[in-house]
Amino acid sequence: MKLLYLVFLIGALGTVACTQKKSAVVFQTDFGLKDGAVSAMKGVATSVDPDLSLYDNTHEIPAYNIWEAAYRLDQSIQYWPKGTVFVSVVDPGVGTDRRSVVALTKSGQYVVTPDNGTLTLIEKSMGIASIRLIDEAKNRRQNSGASYTFHGRDVYAYTAARLASKTISFEEVGPLFEESIVRLPYKAPNYSNGILEGTIPVLDVQYGNIWTNIPAKMILDHGIQYGDSVSYSIFFKDSLVHQNSAKLVHTFGEVPDQMPLVYFNSLMEFSIALNMGDYSKAFGIGSGNDWHIQLKVK
Repeated sequence: MKLLYLVFLIGALGTVACTQKKSAVVFQTDFGLKDGAVSAMKGVATSVDPDLSLYDNTHEIPAYNIWEAAYRLDQSIQYWPKGTVFVSVVDPGVGTDRRSVVALTKSGQYVVTPDNGTLTLIEKSMGIASIRLIDEAKNRRQNSGASYTFHGRDVYAYTAARLASKTISFEEVGPLFEESIVRLPYKAPNYSNGILEGTIPVLDVQYGNIWTNIPAKMILDHGIQYGDSVSYSIFFKDSLVHQNSAKLVHTFGEVPDQMPLVYFNSLMEFSIALNMGDYSKAFGIGSGNDWHIQLKVK
């Protein structure tokens, strides 16, 4: 009987341990890696729980570019498991009355961030189940109240680590946030009179490729096929910046070096590149909601 009880107890403890499994924390910022800011955030998280797994999404978001923070979050979060805690700090309003929140997506990931538009795209793509306002009286690094300019370290990394380590529950983050979040302007792709139009939300910055928000399905559904030559025009606000045409291919190696091509990127969205070259530099193309593209379809 005692042996059976011991087996039962070990099993029960194992079940509890499984339910309390710690979550990963993933950081993204516009801090860069030139100084110790990212290290300080990870130090705070490690001080909360040295057994946490800490990862980087990116720290190379252009300074103050909340739109790109929203995009890079949306680009990556879907591939992380339920319970993962993202910390997104692109926060030009730090120290002002902008709100600090934790969002729970409908897929079960958390995002710790200022309410400044960072949640715009994941609200559309994944859905947000609930948002809580961070109660800084409880979820702020001890003795950091005199600092107004590094909430990424003192509030967001600290709260994220407490949440990921199960030191606090989502409910203990703070009160429900039932107001409307800040949303950035966003233009969805559309079709009209033989023209597909979309935006250039970001560049594939390492290689200079042009990424649009026009999904592959929309392209293919309107009669463009692999091997077709696609004509496109790129605008900044209302001014035409660039016109060209290129063949729709599966991969870069299908065209000679330094030749243009169009393809579907890793998110299965229409993109433009120079094989072994930098399209954005070659033709002066930027990104953001002021940049848009038009494609002629059959």
